[in-house]
Amino acid sequence: MTNSIKYIFVTGGVTSSLGKGIIAASLAKLLQAQGYRTTIQKLDPYINVDPGTLNPYEHGECYVTDDGAETDLDLGHYERFLNVPTSQANNVTTGRIYQSVIEKERRGEFLGKTVQVIPHITDEIKNRVQILGNSGQYDIVITEIGGTVGDIESLPYVEAVRQLKWDLGENNAIVIHLTLVPFLSAAGELKTKPTQHSVKTLMESGIMADILVCRTEHELPKDLRRKLALFCNVREEAVIQSIDASTIYDVPNLMLEQGLDKVVLKKLNLTSDKPDLSLWNKFLSRHKNPKSEVRIGLIGKYVELQDSYKSILEAFIHAGAANEVKVTVESIHSEHLNDNNAKLKLSHLDGVLVAPGFGERGIEGKINAIKYVREQQIPFLGICLGMQMAVIEYTRNVLGLTDANSTEMFPATKYPVIDLMESQKTIINKGGTMRLGAWECELVNNSIVSKVYGSKTIMERHRHRYEFNNKYKSDLEAAGMIATGANPKTGLVEIIEIPKHPWFVGVQYHPEYKSTVANPHPLFVAFVKASLKQKKTKNSVSMA
Repeated sequence: MTNSIKYIFVTGGVTSSLGKGIIAASLAKLLQAQGYRTTIQKLDPYINVDPGTLNPYEHGECYVTDDGAETDLDLGHYERFLNVPTSQANNVTTGRIYQSVIEKERRGEFLGKTVQVIPHITDEIKNRVQILGNSGQYDIVITEIGGTVGDIESLPYVEAVRQLKWDLGENNAIVIHLTLVPFLSAAGELKTKPTQHSVKTLMESGIMADILVCRTEHELPKDLRRKLALFCNVREEAVIQSIDASTIYDVPNLMLEQGLDKVVLKKLNLTSDKPDLSLWNKFLSRHKNPKSEVRIGLIGKYVELQDSYKSILEAFIHAGAANEVKVTVESIHSEHLNDNNAKLKLSHLDGVLVAPGFGERGIEGKINAIKYVREQQIPFLGICLGMQMAVIEYTRNVLGLTDANSTEMFPATKYPVIDLMESQKTIINKGGTMRLGAWECELVNNSIVSKVYGSKTIMERHRHRYEFNNKYKSDLEAAGMIATGANPKTGLVEIIEIPKHPWFVGVQYHPEYKSTVANPHPLFVAFVKASLKQKKTKNSVSMA
């Protein structure tokens, strides 16, 4: 069987968190930069249908696509590197696979058959892998398989890859195995044995790796590469070093130096050319050579785990490069903030972002922080829950409705300025039932956001159940908080601003999801610019 679509499978061994997503995204960037239409998908071996109901401490942030898929955070890396939107088809979980097979069984599609892992589960995986390839939009599909080889959870995926390599034929599918070559300081040596065992485990499943990508803290000497090639049954040029980098955005260039793209294209029987990374390297240069620095506070309740706010942190990197500014993000736990220490924790900052989230833990700290930055004229950006807390703070402290709250935190609140969306009131199930994906928003002329976007209508991604209560809109606007963006069909308020403040914006959507290296999100760019202006103003006042 021949196939014009080429498939690359990325597996991992030895340990998790080696960076399969970054390697996959970097390779995709190199292939895209040579003119190949490339996409990446993630196969996750957990039984959750999607990460939408997972605690951020458990799995990092939940990334949302335009079409409303709640997905693994690696899809954020894919979009940030490739500047191409992902979709439902780009993230597949064991839960979704089994759910689909069981639904088919209930419909009678397997009537008379015993439903088994092989062939029914593996066939479903193979079908999902090829959806993107069969769409006609891509030349190359890269599939990252979560977990490590040898995990019980990963076995059906590894078997499906083995079958697909056989189905698709020679030169149409290859396997890249990412592994670890640890350095034992006591012995003063790099050790290849973990990699050899990992490759052996892969071979026991019937798959021979075509390329080894070796994560390492030290340069791999030529004799060690030769040893890995010999004992892992790959060509010497197919042993690729992936040394620790100062930033994930260095990895495409490091992989280019190692010749990963050349080896891949040769094995896929495709022509290889020099990738055009000029725009990418321009971004890198601006990122690494800032002309100034700003310090921005990130206030949330998951700040111990940086992956909980991964897209926000990356959006600051993109916006910083656009402004030629180093953005130093200071994580501040909202549970530790109150009226008494707000000045101590926030006065030195050039800007404050209050992060999204769910539940009542830490919300009073967020409200105290917003009160401080509003009164002290510090630039503010509130995202999702952050926007809702800004509305509550203003209602309490400016309108004087001191009991104002969200019905999410206090269902019996006398002043529900944030309330459950009407469409959510009959929903019982938690998974995949929020307002998700890209929704339209119309902007008010001459507002901060209309100038930032340079457009009358925008499309932004959402993930929420609660909304601004329009019953309080006229009172809030009369008091100085203006609704400057709303959904044209439902009237749902998407954006609030305080015009008398230097830069105060709250948005119900998640702008961080759409920020990429090629297109930094304009809202983050403008917020960083406002923070830089704040710093210069503060410095000039102190000097005077």
